Amino acid sequence: MKIEIEIKLRLPGKLGKIRQRLRELGFRIATPRALESNTLFDNAKRSLRKHGKLIRVRVTNRRQVLTYKGPSQASQYKKRPELEFDLLSAAQMGTIFEQMGYHPVFRYEKFRTEYAKRKRAAQGGKVLLDETPIGNFLEIEGGPRWIDQTARLLGFSADDYITRSYGYLYLAYCREKRIRPKDMLFKSRPLRK
Repeated sequence: MKIEIEIKLRLPGKLGKIRQRLRELGFRIATPRALESNTLFDNAKRSLRKHGKLIRVRVTNRRQVLTYKGPSQASQYKKRPELEFDLLSAAQMGTIFEQMGYHPVFRYEKFRTEYAKRKRAAQGGKVLLDETPIGNFLEIEGGPRWIDQTARLLGFSADDYITRSYGYLYLAYCREKRIRPKDMLFKSRPLRK
């Protein structure tokens, strides 16, 4: 099982400057902007969450993916075991989970654009531009040195690193705005910024 290493960075509302900076650094769009619909599953006792694990079904216009993530390791980066594979039917997988006592506990959406350099394996990672209902973020995935170097080239420091999940960030957003948490979904589809 691979270990995923990543950080998030909070971005401003307008994304033109960050897109331009990515191009200047030699990043190109590896996967065009697409809506991702994510559903997290857990049992009534929230056993997975209590142990820092998750099971997620992600649907985009290109793929349906089942993901298992293990507990995070203490670090300035988000490090956790991850296993992913393509599904033929996200709906059937959801039915199987429900029959096993796992139900949808949180749904969230984001528009994601994946950036990479042409020789990605040699360069060490990828940059994901996420537009969410609670704001815009970059996720930088790769080895720690590559993450640090890429963040620095984009104008960020280790003090800017966010290692929390979108679920956690959504709950913090709801507390700040004094709104009742539900699912993190777009009310209407945002236009490209």
